[in-house]
Parts: sequence; C-alpha cells; structure tokens
Amino acid sequence: MPLRDYGVLRGSVIDRRLASGANAHFQLHVVDDSTHYRIAINVESALEPSALAYLVDEHFRHPVLDEVAALPAGWSPLEHKPGTAALDFIRSNLFDRDAFRVLPFDLPGPDNDLNDKLEHYVQRAIGDEAATLYAFGQRWGPEDKADKIFGFAPGNGVHDIHMNQANVGRFVGDDGVYQDGALLLHFPSPDQWVAIFMKFQSQTWHTDDKTGHQIAGDPPEVADDTPTDAEDRAGPGTPAGAGDGSVRIVGVLANAVSTPEAEFVTLINTTPGDVDLAGWKLLDRDKHAMALSGSIAGGDTLRIQLTAPAVLPNKGGAITLVGADGLKVDGIAYTGAQAKDPGKTIVF
Repeated sequence: MPLRDYGVLRGSVIDRRLASGANAHFQLHVVDDSTHYRIAINVESALEPSALAYLVDEHFRHPVLDEVAALPAGWSPLEHKPGTAALDFIRSNLFDRDAFRVLPFDLPGPDNDLNDKLEHYVQRAIGDEAATLYAFGQRWGPEDKADKIFGFAPGNGVHDIHMNQANVGRFVGDDGVYQDGALLLHFPSPDQWVAIFMKFQSQTWHTDDKTGHQIAGDPPEVADDTPTDAEDRAGPGTPAGAGDGSVRIVGVLANAVSTPEAEFVTLINTTPGDVDLAGWKLLDRDKHAMALSGSIAGGDTLRIQLTAPAVLPNKGGAITLVGADGLKVDGIAYTGAQAKDPGKTIVF
C-alpha cells in the first residue's frame, strides 16, 4: 500500500550529521517557525547492490516549483496524484534518468562519495539564512521521547527521501505512485533551485500506474562493474531499457499565436528503422491522453497537433510519450517562463 503520511516539509537547515558505517543515513536538523525535525536520508541500500544512484540538478526547472514555493512553513501532506506538489520519478518528468550516477556513501578522499555530495549543498544552506529546504518523504512522530540524533524533544521527522516505487523484497509494501522522496533547496540570491534525487539500484524505471509495483521483465539499474577510481565509480549507469528513448520529444509549442490555440509536440525517431505509432499515446500533466497513429521513418521528425482532452498550459506543463505496451518512452516538462513567448517552440 502507498506511504501513509506522504508529504513535504518546508524549513531551514541548522545542523547535520554525516552518514557512517553504524548508521547509513545522512541526518539533517531542520526547523520551521516553531517545530524541530530530523530528516533521515538513506545513503546505502539494505539490499545488494548497496550503493545508491543519485542525481543533482543545480539549476532545476519544473512546473511543480510553482506548487512547492506556495507551500507554508512546516509539514504539508500531499495527495498521491498529478497536478499537485507530489513527486513521481517516472510520471512527473523531473529529470533525464540517464543522468543518474551510482556512488558509495563513504570513500577515502575529498568530494568523491555521496556524503561529500550532500555535504556541499547542506553546508551552503546552513550558511545562508535565506535558504529554504523542501524535504519530500514520509512523516514520523511526534514521539514521546527526545530525538536520538539531535536531542530535541519531542522526536519528529521525515524519512524515505528517495524513490518510493518499484521496490523489491520486504519493501514492496511501500510502493505507490506520486509519492517519491527528494530534497529541493532554494537559494534566493541568486534565485536558484537545487534538486537532489536518489534511488536504489534494485528499483526499475517502469511501474504499474496504480500500485507502483515493478512491471515484469523491466531490468533494474545495476552497476555492471566495480571501478577502482572515484570518477569511474560515478560514471554512467546502465543504458535505458528496450524502447526507452527510441522516440524522443524534442519540442513543444504551448503558447500559440492562433485563436483558438493550436498546440504542437515534435517527435524524433532516433532509430534507423521506421517506428509504427499505432497504439501509442501522448499524456499531458494530468494524464489526459491523445492516441497516435501512423509512423515515423528512421531519423525523421514528426510534428503532431495536440487534440483535446490533452493540453499544454501556458503556465507550465508536461507531456509524456507512451508506447503501445503502455510503458513510458520519453517525457518532458516545461515552465511558464519557458512558454511566455507566443509562437515560440520550446526545444529539449
């Protein structure tokens, strides 16, 4: 069943503890206007392979930020559905999944492990009184005892700051859609959003749209080898599965000059052969679907006019390309700032 208490905490970071062998969690002490919280961030898996996959986007742009920035200080429960501030690593088109890297949390030397990566941004947030942290995950507490790490009372916090679907073993019961964990940091001067996403290597990139369970036959992301130097340890992960990225969304026209607006999505076939689009669909941010037909020749592009109920709002949105097997092939998101110029195609 989905996480019972999914949501996001908005607050300020005032302290931290690095992960260690005895407790493979990077711990944050966060306060809102009146309440103390501990954010427990997994940096190692309880299942093999143990090293996590992570992605840091230092210039994160996504329409979900409009929802996130409007949240009040403290804890905000979130509904498990699109069109809210809830995150979904697969359905929200938050990032390029090929940018994930696998990295152990504790290696000798500077700036070469997951502890070091988190420490860099956390120390910047601690040193900037205007910085704001948004921690997405599952709430615990308040408890009837003091926090075991930072000592404030009552104990209270957020965990599951990672992908929360496509689990394996005893963690399958935590699966759900639109309930993924992450850290977002906002630095107002300059106006910068930093996003930190993490997942376990055993988790896959396709899940059931209702349960969040893995789909049979979808390979997990697993490191193929164990490099010896730190740079190679953080090297590219495994290639995308069959069909993923074979056709890419390379442009959208969300803010048309025509009346009524004619919105377009441009696709490119990256393969050498024709791709039959029968049974394929385009889904907008709220998962309204438009059926596709015809085909795209190898290496060619195809400009498709979107029809209702699928829409591309001028204030920001998303579009996802789904194959005939029902699995995601590609997806993008755009912000209102990107769509502000009438008639301009946004390129990805």
